[in-house]
Amino acid sequence: MSSLTLIRCGIFVYGASERLAKALSGLRRFARAQSGAAAIEFALALPPLILLIIGMFEVAVTMFVSTSVENGLREASRYGITGDTPAGISRQDQILAIIEANTFGMLDPATTSITFMKYASFQDVGQPEPFVDTPAPSPLHNGKYDAGENFTDLNGNGKWDADRGIAGVGASGEVVRYKVDYQWRLMTPLLSDMLGDNGVFHMSASVVVRNEPYAVVANGG
Repeated sequence: MSSLTLIRCGIFVYGASERLAKALSGLRRFARAQSGAAAIEFALALPPLILLIIGMFEVAVTMFVSTSVENGLREASRYGITGDTPAGISRQDQILAIIEANTFGMLDPATTSITFMKYASFQDVGQPEPFVDTPAPSPLHNGKYDAGENFTDLNGNGKWDADRGIAGVGASGEVVRYKVDYQWRLMTPLLSDMLGDNGVFHMSASVVVRNEPYAVVANGG
């Protein structure tokens, strides 16, 4: 091989090595570069952070509504047990107004049920009307009420009821249950999957009290 050929090969090898060294140097500079990294990290962390903040806010609002409902029931029952009836409005309407005032209008009337049930005693609260179960070996001998079985109509409405209470805020000395069933629509997808039913969280609160013997007091007893 001639000297000229060797020189040319040396120049070629040297040139290729220099280009490779420059390329590797550029890769090293790229790997060490920090420009824009913070922006990328922030962009990746922002969506879950926003979701977390909204979720915390929603949990706080839900707890606030629940506490407000319980407080509203307490205030309404404190008024209801007195038997007071204001002028121009029924006693039950006044009780409803107290609940609404203490829940700050946060309950949607379309998805909220407020009921008042009166009972003979505290032991009767939430209890079904008694019935006679069909004797064995009939398949209707199941410990549950089935149509046609004999029962005691305690509330006098002509049908068997799973709750023997009678609608109303009660008279003097009667036991009354105040109950609110409401639905709270969740905004956060994570909470909707964990707590809700198709995005709706079903909640309930109740309080049971005995009315004061205001009729006895009014009669000088």
